[in-house]
Amino acid sequence: MIQPPAPTTVDRTGADALALRLYAASVHGPAPAILVLPGGGYVGQAEHEAEPVAEWLVSLGLHAFVLRYRVAPHRHPAPLKDAERALEWIRAGKHGLSVDPERVAVLGFSAGGHLAATLAGTAHPPALSVLCYPVISFLDDPHAGSVESLLGPNPATELLESLSADRAVTERTPPAFLWHTADDGAVPVSHSLRYAQALVRHGVPVELHVFPHGQHGLGLARDHLHVAIWTSLCERWLQERGWVRAATGHA
Repeated sequence: MIQPPAPTTVDRTGADALALRLYAASVHGPAPAILVLPGGGYVGQAEHEAEPVAEWLVSLGLHAFVLRYRVAPHRHPAPLKDAERALEWIRAGKHGLSVDPERVAVLGFSAGGHLAATLAGTAHPPALSVLCYPVISFLDDPHAGSVESLLGPNPATELLESLSADRAVTERTPPAFLWHTADDGAVPVSHSLRYAQALVRHGVPVELHVFPHGQHGLGLARDHLHVAIWTSLCERWLQERGWVRAATGHA
C-alpha cells in the first residue's frame, strides 16, 4: 500500500494569516480536494474532527486541507472570511498540489458544519458540501453556544436570519450530503432536516441519513458501528459524482 506524503503545515503570519494543514493524496494528475472544518461551538476545534478525517479523505484519493479558522473572541465574519480565503487559496494552487479547481468541496462538523453551509451560500461556493450533525438555523432550535460565540450577546434578528443557512439556499447552492442522529441532545436533528428541505424546495440534489441513536460530536464514529457507516455512504455518494473511483478508491 502506498503511503501518502506527510502532512505539511501552512501558517502565513501577519494580516494575511491563514492556518491550513495539508494532506496530499498519492494520485496522478489533478484530483479533487476537500476543505475540512472541525466543530467546536465557535470557541475551539475538535481534534477528532480534523486530522483523522483528513486521513480518511486521503485514503479515498482526495487531497485534504484542515482549516483552523478563527473562533471566539473573534466574531462574525472572521470564520467565514477564513473559510472563503482558504477555498480561494486551494483553488489557486499555491500549495503546489495538483488540485482540480472545479472540484473543491467542504466538509464540516457541528459549528464547522454551520460554517460549511454558510460557505455554500456565498457567491463563490464549494462544488459540494458534506455536513455532519451541522448547526444550520440561528432562529429555529438554535444552538445557543454557537450563536453567542459567533455573534456575541443579543444579536439582531436580521443577523440571526442572515446566518441561518437554510434561508440562504438557492438553485445555485451546491449538492449536499448530510447525516445526523435522531437523539442528538446538543444540535437537534431538525437542523439537518431543515437544510435538506430547503435544498429539495430549490431542486438541489441532497442525500440525508438520520441514525436512530448517537450523541453529538461522533466524528468518524469508529466506536459506534451503527453510525460509522456514514463514511461508506459518503464515499458512495462521492463515487456517484465521479470524485472517487469505485474500483480503486482513488480519484
